[in-house]
Amino acid sequence: MTLTELRYTVALCETGHFRKAAELCNVSQPTLSIAIKKLEEELGISLFERSRLRVNTTATGTRFVEQAKTVLQEVRNLSALAEAGKDPLGAMLSVGAIFTVGPYLFPRLVNRLQALAAGMPLFIEESYTAVLRKKLVSGELDAIFIALPFTEPDVVTRPVYEEPFVVLLPNDHPLSKEKAIDPASLAAYRVLLLGEGHCFRDQVLEACPGLGEAISARYSQGQAMLEGSSMETMAHMVASGLGITVLPESAAQLMQYGENTLVVRPFAGKAPTRTVALAWRASFPRHQVIDLLTEALEG
Repeated sequence: MTLTELRYTVALCETGHFRKAAELCNVSQPTLSIAIKKLEEELGISLFERSRLRVNTTATGTRFVEQAKTVLQEVRNLSALAEAGKDPLGAMLSVGAIFTVGPYLFPRLVNRLQALAAGMPLFIEESYTAVLRKKLVSGELDAIFIALPFTEPDVVTRPVYEEPFVVLLPNDHPLSKEKAIDPASLAAYRVLLLGEGHCFRDQVLEACPGLGEAISARYSQGQAMLEGSSMETMAHMVASGLGITVLPESAAQLMQYGENTLVVRPFAGKAPTRTVALAWRASFPRHQVIDLLTEALEG
């Protein structure tokens, strides 16, 4: 049994197709097919059920692939450990952030990291929490910035900052006359939300009593449900008079509109907030890099 055979097996499980798995591994299809067949003969079991249209993993094969992923991740950890021993700040650092954090965090974070570790290559990515979680666990990303709560076995989290939610309004909106806004009052107005899959959407619905029910009621009555793919899109929609929205303070501070177009109002009382945290695998060997990321945020 070789690491190469394990990589081929994982690729075939993930793609369900010999040709696609071979392309993923940058080898010919016969090479991959022969290697997996050889592995099955060595083990004395069938890892896959083959059909003309699809390759499915057997019950035993599924368990085997999960363990193979663990083995391959540990091999990557060993390689990273060796690189860290040479120069912890010299190897590539891959960092992810959720869509509602990345645009407002990465510009200052990258500048600060370049000042602290100019020779460290950096790769950044923005995505949904579910996608980042998967890539962190698989080792494709070294660390991710997410909003709490976030739990995952063998993953460590460190809160890095907390920020309040605010309301973004057209300057002529009735609520713009208020110094602070009651979260429960938003249910009476058209509130623009991010689309499904964004954790910030769920946080807004949780923070504003009755908002979810009000949106569902309007939709059932035939009113259009307006959602945005990004906070910038929602701000443009608010500026066009399509409604109001709730943003984290960091996003509202960077909106390119003057007071004559949009205004920002805090929530009354104890404002809803979110905690942004840095998450990394407990086995990640480059501890200096995690400390560097924290230092870059504080700088």
